[in-house]
Amino acid sequence: MQTNITYLKGVGTARAELLKKELGIKTYADLANFFPNRYIDRTHFFKTNELHSNNSEVQIIGQITSVKEIKQKRGSRLTALFSDEYGSIALVWFQRVKWIKDSLKPNVNYICFGKITVFNGKFTITHPELELVSEYNKSLRTAMQAIYPSTEMLLKRYVNNRVISKMMQQLFLEIKGRFVETLSNEIIKTNKLVSKNMAMYHIHFPTSQEALQKAQFRLKFEELFFIQLQLIRKNRIHKTKFKSYPFQKIGTHFNNFYNNNLPFKLTNAQKRVLKEIRKDLNTGAHMNRLLQGDVGSGKTIVALLSMLIALDNKYQATLIAPTAILATQHFESIVKLLENTNINVALLQGSTKAKERKIIHKNLENNTLHILIGTHAILEDKVKFKNLGLAIIDEQHRFGVAQRAKMWLKNTLPPHILVMTATPIPRTLAMSIYGDLDISVIDELPPGRKEIKTVHRFDKNRLAVFKFLKDEIAKGRQVYIVYPLIQESEAMDYKDLMDGYASISRDFPKPKYQISIVHGKMKAEDKSFEMERFIKNQTQIMVATTVIEVGVNIPNASVMVIESAERFGLSQLHQLRGRVGRGAEQSFCILMSSFKLNANAKLRLKTMEQTNDGFEIAEVDLKLRGPGNLMGTQQSGILNLKIADVVKDATILSLARKVANKVLNEDVNLKLKKNNPINITYKKIAKNQSLWINIS
Repeated sequence: MQTNITYLKGVGTARAELLKKELGIKTYADLANFFPNRYIDRTHFFKTNELHSNNSEVQIIGQITSVKEIKQKRGSRLTALFSDEYGSIALVWFQRVKWIKDSLKPNVNYICFGKITVFNGKFTITHPELELVSEYNKSLRTAMQAIYPSTEMLLKRYVNNRVISKMMQQLFLEIKGRFVETLSNEIIKTNKLVSKNMAMYHIHFPTSQEALQKAQFRLKFEELFFIQLQLIRKNRIHKTKFKSYPFQKIGTHFNNFYNNNLPFKLTNAQKRVLKEIRKDLNTGAHMNRLLQGDVGSGKTIVALLSMLIALDNKYQATLIAPTAILATQHFESIVKLLENTNINVALLQGSTKAKERKIIHKNLENNTLHILIGTHAILEDKVKFKNLGLAIIDEQHRFGVAQRAKMWLKNTLPPHILVMTATPIPRTLAMSIYGDLDISVIDELPPGRKEIKTVHRFDKNRLAVFKFLKDEIAKGRQVYIVYPLIQESEAMDYKDLMDGYASISRDFPKPKYQISIVHGKMKAEDKSFEMERFIKNQTQIMVATTVIEVGVNIPNASVMVIESAERFGLSQLHQLRGRVGRGAEQSFCILMSSFKLNANAKLRLKTMEQTNDGFEIAEVDLKLRGPGNLMGTQQSGILNLKIADVVKDATILSLARKVANKVLNEDVNLKLKKNNPINITYKKIAKNQSLWINIS
């Protein structure tokens, strides 16, 4: 199976190079695992008098009865009359005319297959597939014909579906079904799976719809099973191999804060998550946990309580955020919560002055600084802790693996890691992308929060929207207005931020109204100045780009207006909406759009109007965008699946995870004889065994 594809009959050096470049096919195994993306039912043969203009693809048995080459301004075209006993149709070629003309055999039975069109009132097939009946009867091709993915370059070089099908037939004739079984007999029998050999044959040459379904189920299960096996095993090995500091004490810091300073009663979800974290911290095994919680669900208070457990056990803690705005927000809220305690908290970010940095570095190393909050600046080599016990990474998807790995090098033992995200992750993705982490979910909002009312309005309703904003401001509320772009783009008709700011300034004139503006191209100090004005209610309107998407907590802001809302993804719309609804008053989200909306944009806006549930929104987003796009390039590598789909095959994914868990519960090192096929395959798949695989 590792034979170079060059040696397969009918391939050769040039074609092998093309297959490698376009499809990544280098070996026999690569070709065997190049699966069809659809199938055509070739069970029915049409007669020429049965054809209709709505027939998409047809196949007919007949003969070439005449051939004609017609010269054109550029080159020539070839036409042929294809006849059976009931009539005839026209076949047309615009490429490879001479070669096709020389290869056509008159008065010999062919099977003609292709898409039917009507030209000048006559049925025509352009660039048909033609195969001699004598050859067809000898081939492996079955009733369900496989259609393989292709590229423009392959078609340009005449490597079409028929050529790939012939390669696949040749491959199967040469290897004679010698596919190695990858699963144990027990798994195959218990889950009623077909053998590897049968699955591989029927995925390429299905004899029936039922045979195809069984082959697809087996191969999807196998692919997802080995992904889950890697993730679960990695998690288990992680817990036994990597040690961290045992936090066995719940002491003064935690109890004092919990009993005297906690500003509100924890929700049941927060209590459950805190219990899961405490259990991890108590064992001495290294914690690697993902904390999911919708916007405003109270992740920060859980993070703080976790840090207080570290402090009670004489260890330091750090909280790292992706932006200066979010880091400052965390710092200010945590300092306020801890104001009646003797806990020392500091803020470190790129803009921190050298004098302050020296003090922070000194206090970290002599252990008088207990909690350090900041941005990527904390990851710098010169930042050294005396004994860092817990590292919390907020909005973790914004940090690269290499950056997160630096936390491991801050101590002799790696600190416990808690990664947090306000982006709800659908269950199927959580099992796939984060299957190696322990996952905690805060799925309950604090009591008393009113659901944000979301409405969709078109540009023509702008005057009514502005009147509503003025009414809210008159009540003492504040408003966000968010734009997708900073500068005008000729290619896209987005609402431009600067143009919008000018327009809003006209409708909300000074001195009655004060407006702040924030965008990504501003200097950090200018951004902070504008944010401060808005936080202190010195400005009533914040005009911004998506820099305010994460981490701005202003309870008095009650309206979020999103301009060109159709241009945003669902996840981003949900994040932006979460900037309001943080106070006791009713909050609103207004989605502004043009009339030009495609089906996906309509569904996104409708979903936002119908639900505030982040997990429900994430499921819709997953279906619209697919797993790769949802996770971004860096984190979708594990989802480069050959046949399975984590959205459509969620049931198979759940089964695969359950079976993988069962196998590892019984035999974590896969040493049992019955698991030998699994172990051999696992070893082939498992690679890159380095520090990186231990980082969440």
